[in-house]
Formats: sequence, C-alpha cells, structure tokens
Amino acid sequence: MSGFVEKPEPLQVPGLVHLHTGKVRELYQNEAGDLVMVASDRISAYDWVLPTEIPDKGRVLTQLSLWWFDRLADLVPHHVLSTDVPAGAPADWEGRTLVCKSLKMVPVECVARGYLTGSGLLEYNESRTVCGLALPEGLSDGSELPAPIFTPATKAAVGDHDENVSYEEVAREVGAETATQLRQATLAVYGRARDIARDRGIILADTKFEFGFDGDQLVIADEVLTPDSSRFWPAATWEPGRAQPSYDKQYVRDWLTSPASGWDRRSEQPPPALPQEIVDATRAKYLEAYELLTGNTWS
Repeated sequence: MSGFVEKPEPLQVPGLVHLHTGKVRELYQNEAGDLVMVASDRISAYDWVLPTEIPDKGRVLTQLSLWWFDRLADLVPHHVLSTDVPAGAPADWEGRTLVCKSLKMVPVECVARGYLTGSGLLEYNESRTVCGLALPEGLSDGSELPAPIFTPATKAAVGDHDENVSYEEVAREVGAETATQLRQATLAVYGRARDIARDRGIILADTKFEFGFDGDQLVIADEVLTPDSSRFWPAATWEPGRAQPSYDKQYVRDWLTSPASGWDRRSEQPPPALPQEIVDATRAKYLEAYELLTGNTWS
C-alpha cells in the first residue's frame, strides 16, 4: 500500500472549484474555465507522499518552471496564462500559483533520457534496451547515451508506479501523428535544456514532460525541468559506473532507507516524519538547483 501518509484537505476558495489533489499540486478551476495550479511544499518518495513538508519547495518548482517556459517558448508553447493569485485565496499562494489554459491532456509521461540510470538502467541490464530501444554494450550507471532517447511511460495514480512503455504502444494509444509530435517536442526541449544546464555546470540526465492540446496545437503543461521532474547532476563530479549525486530529494530517499528511519519500504507501513536536518538539507538542494540554473539568488 502507498499514497498519502496524511491526505490534506484542500482549501475552499470563493470562485474556485477544487478538482484534484496530486502528490505536490492542488488543482482548481476558476469561473472562466481556466485551471489554477497551486504547488504545495509536499514531497514524495517511494510512492508515498510524506507527512513532512519542505519549506519553499512549491515556490521553487513554480518559479523554476516559469524560468524554463520562457526559454522554451520558441520550441513549444506553454499553458501559463497568469501568475496572479485569485481573489480570496490565502497569501501563501503567492509565488506558487499558475493560472493555466485548460487543455486536452495526452495520457503519456514523455520522458527524455540522455544518460543511463534509474529504471532505464534496470531494463538495460536485463535486455540491453530501454523502452524497447536497443543500446550498445558496455554502458553502466551514469553513462552518456550515444544520443538522447524518447522513453515514454504511462501516467499512474498517486501511490502507483509509472510504467515504461514502447513508442509503438504510445502510437497505438494516441495515434501515430500525436506520438510523432510528442517524441519530436520531447527531444527538442530536452536538447535545449541539456545545453543550457551544461553551460551552468549541470548535467540533465533525464526529465519528463506532460503535453496537452489547445485545439490542434500541442502545448507543454504542468511543471518543466524541476528537481521533481528531472535528474540534475553536478558535471564536475560526474563519473559513470556509480550512482551520481543529484540536485533533488536524494537526502530524503537515503534517510528513509537507512537504519536511522526505522522504516522498511517493503512493508505496508507508511514512512515516518523527516528529521529537521533532512528537511534543511533537502531545501538547500532545491534552492541550489534553482540558483545554479537561473543565476538568480533565492529570496
């Protein structure tokens, strides 16, 4: 069993209808029919949404996504209409709220990989493939791939795993034309972001995107290129053949699987609250990623 350790009650805001509670975001609809996305400070690990929040995390994700949207707009349009906080909403929504177009979402997680790690490494070790794509012999954890690859996944509910699928399965699900658009857009955005990150001393190992349609136009949605949706590694310490340090929630994962937590991830028991030092270290990693990528000081 997994999911929320303590599922939050969504705030009721005049003029907004609450639609969905996600791992991190609350989703509302306003009277104009636009979506209002509010990024909380929740953090998840091992398919659980933890009971402890990471201060400022939701704002970091929102502000970093906005920074990236600006740099990708010539490749694919985004869904953001405004960052205005709706009237009557709490002051805490400032900096973590996006008013967005309501799109017809594509039910596919669009993953781009430039390096081998994670679930891709597991499949590679079994079959020398990732999502059915053949890869050369001799790769190891952290190896750069000969070229970036599109490795889609199904979108899972909270508490479930996304499942890697082949490109052919995506084409059967959404149609050949849409599958081609998704692959082209995913790899184009990954390529742009990889180069920007590389200039800042960061390796973008892999990332996932969500897309929807505004009429006939493909639009990128949700968050983009944040530590929650991407693996960022410091380029200076990159060394294939081992796990790489990363700008994400690795402190949380490491503590949860350590004897200090007293938690067995194979059990059905929910994970415990995080100690303050893990909260502080994780917050610092998110802020470091934001500052290194954008060149801006967090305030």
